[in-house]
Amino acid sequence: MNDRPESADLPLVHRFPALARIPRVRLTSLPTPVEPLSEASPAGSLWIKRDDLSAESFGGNKVRALEFLLGSVRPGDTVLTVGGEGSTHVLATAYHASRLGARVHAVRWRHEMNPVALDVAERAASLCTRVTTTRTFPGTMARVLWRRARERVHWIPVGGSTPLGTLGHVNAALEVERQIAAGEMPLPREVIVPLGTGATAAGLMLGFAIAGLAIVVVGARIGPRIAVNRRRVRALARATAALISRETGRPVATPGPDAFRVVHDVYGGAYGRALPAGDRAATSLLHWRGVALDATYSAKAFAAALALHPTTGAPLLFWLTFDGRMLAPVAR
Repeated sequence: MNDRPESADLPLVHRFPALARIPRVRLTSLPTPVEPLSEASPAGSLWIKRDDLSAESFGGNKVRALEFLLGSVRPGDTVLTVGGEGSTHVLATAYHASRLGARVHAVRWRHEMNPVALDVAERAASLCTRVTTTRTFPGTMARVLWRRARERVHWIPVGGSTPLGTLGHVNAALEVERQIAAGEMPLPREVIVPLGTGATAAGLMLGFAIAGLAIVVVGARIGPRIAVNRRRVRALARATAALISRETGRPVATPGPDAFRVVHDVYGGAYGRALPAGDRAATSLLHWRGVALDATYSAKAFAAALALHPTTGAPLLFWLTFDGRMLAPVAR
């Protein structure tokens, strides 16, 4: 692994060279492939972005953000992060930070679990130096504040959803721009992503605006509206645009009001609760491609994609954010 690379290979830095000053550690193997899902759409209207393959050993969408969020981490440092008990963000942070020689302390709150979430929780706990589990999200954040006040740590918020982390997803959108230009896939009308803390949706939405691509990002909501909503995603996109503008001294195109929408009908009623339509969608993709989905996020987004693609009349891209390869040794 080239831990401290030059960043000129990123489409983001190619467009904004001044962003090469931002510390970054190479964790990814990019670009990730785009593939037609002919099994679901013989006419070729449904495509998949294989972001599960974003890194050689453990990919998924979180790794794109972690390249920036862990950019200043050195061996022996402590990384503090937070998430639900079955959080893939916590697992990805623990895995990649430990590869850099850092210690990881995760503070997690309990929530409804499904079999994949249990595997994620088990593997994350095995990689963390310390795991603290509380009953509620407010209790988790109180514990985090206590820890940050008493020890020097690299703090990574829930989901890695900060403007700095969102840069990785802006780069992902500009990566898709290149793939469209190269003829690897058609221009999609919509891109479907799971919607949790919102960094992936915000970064894609901003990146498509910067590229001048008329692509609508559709977030499949997986949590309660109070925490998972359009307003928060748009605010994160604006904050990320402001970060780019500050670093580069250049104005940045921002997404229009119709660049993002939310699908609400795949939320299972509680974070982590499996949805029958998601289970069916996951079974289909496993049968077609041998690719696993998680019940909390990606299975619900794929269910939304399968429901939407016959109605659009134009290509649609499902963004696969979950990498199940690492869980195979502990799969139940």
